Amino acid sequence: MLSRTAEHLYWMARYIERTETTARLLEVGARNALLPNATGGYRNDWEAVLQAKGTLEPFIEKYKDTNQRNIETWLFFDSDNPSSVYSCLSAARENARVVRTALTAPAWDAINTSFQELQQLHRTERSKLMVTDLCEWTLRSCQLIRGAIMSTQLRNDGYDFMGIGTTVERADNTARLIDVKYYVLLPSVNYVGSGLDQSQWALLLQSMTAQRAFNWSYQGEITAAKIAHLLILNRRFPRSLRACAQWYCEHLDNLAESYQTATAAQEVAHKLLDDLRAATVEDIFEEGLHEFLARFMSRNAEVATTVQEVYLSGLPA
Repeated sequence: MLSRTAEHLYWMARYIERTETTARLLEVGARNALLPNATGGYRNDWEAVLQAKGTLEPFIEKYKDTNQRNIETWLFFDSDNPSSVYSCLSAARENARVVRTALTAPAWDAINTSFQELQQLHRTERSKLMVTDLCEWTLRSCQLIRGAIMSTQLRNDGYDFMGIGTTVERADNTARLIDVKYYVLLPSVNYVGSGLDQSQWALLLQSMTAQRAFNWSYQGEITAAKIAHLLILNRRFPRSLRACAQWYCEHLDNLAESYQTATAAQEVAHKLLDDLRAATVEDIFEEGLHEFLARFMSRNAEVATTVQEVYLSGLPA
């Protein structure tokens, strides 16, 4: 496969996953904003979401006021924000258009139809659109696209590059969602274990559609340790850090077999997976959840950079 074709498929998948995560972050912010302010002080729910997306400064520069309507517009419709739902889905469609012949008709139709529906939403009067409806539409559209890809695409190297893009992006986004909750939204370490703390953990599960998976996997009350295990170390939960690392290792191994050569990408990815397999929740909390997540995101980014260098930068593939 030509490296430029592989790159478009890889980034198409990343942008689709990023679209969904922006909607999930928007939902986290909206739901947390509805919680009573038990601290009696300043709550930075929306700023936390912007920080997680790395767009707080450009948002302040454009909008000044961090009110909910402005943030919803910035995260969903604003083309000046490269992480908005509109920007990400537009980028996914453009990448898909360039390599349309590498996609099945159902996969292309799902992407193109979602983009046309988004254009319709963009033309709708903003006061008629509820943020919950926008989030639900986004999640449903992304799931339809991935369903079309999974059920119709040939399991060749193009499919593996899409799989790597999806799982690298999902791992980063899961880590960001957890980090928003624990490191930024929580007003003070004094609230760890409080009713506010438990409510935020429960909302995090809800935002990741993980409530039922949690109930199936763990007994008793919801605790930070159990949720951290589900979202970080549980290989059976499809959005966990370990599951994502395991999947992109499998896709990279498929490429190594197809091209009859292993590369630095396989080495870096498997080292990260091995460390996740050996980790425990106690180790993670002892290091500090934020510190662990920051280190994971850095190593996950190293996997992405190595994939880019080895396969997608014009080298023989």
